[in-house]
Amino acid sequence: MRASDRDEGTRKHMGQAHDDTGDERTVDSFGGEIGRGQARTIRARWELQTVTRVREAVALDLVARGVSEEIVSEAELVATELVTNSLRHASPLSDRTVRIHWKARGDAVEIEVSDGGAETEPAPAPRQVWATSGRGLRIVRSIAHEWGVQRDDKQTTVWAALGGPSRRRVGT
Repeated sequence: MRASDRDEGTRKHMGQAHDDTGDERTVDSFGGEIGRGQARTIRARWELQTVTRVREAVALDLVARGVSEEIVSEAELVATELVTNSLRHASPLSDRTVRIHWKARGDAVEIEVSDGGAETEPAPAPRQVWATSGRGLRIVRSIAHEWGVQRDDKQTTVWAALGGPSRRRVGT
């Protein structure tokens, strides 16, 4: 997808809101300010329609932050795969949502998706040439500079770093 096509398509999903000073600011379909602050977190409903909305929100925000087209495209794909995996294989957080958090510094982007966890830890499926699904984490692993899983009693978070190393320690 060309950047001009993405910009045109994503502008359709932007709305206008006013802050206390009366200034207009651009917001996404989750009501968050696009390209503002150091990071962004959304909690999305536990439903498959969430995947498209999350993908659009991530792309809008990263474009507004000046992230390169290549990294924005990778981030869209990684966000799509992580949210889809969460919805298919895990349980929702206690408020029936999935949490998506991302931050960008230049072209280094980190994305994490948190859910209520599953009985097994997220891991790439073995390679199966004719399989019609099951490639999500293999795709993430092939695109990401680093990726990992963090689990506790209440949630599982799968994260990926794009465009360069993360500030996390892999394996911890």
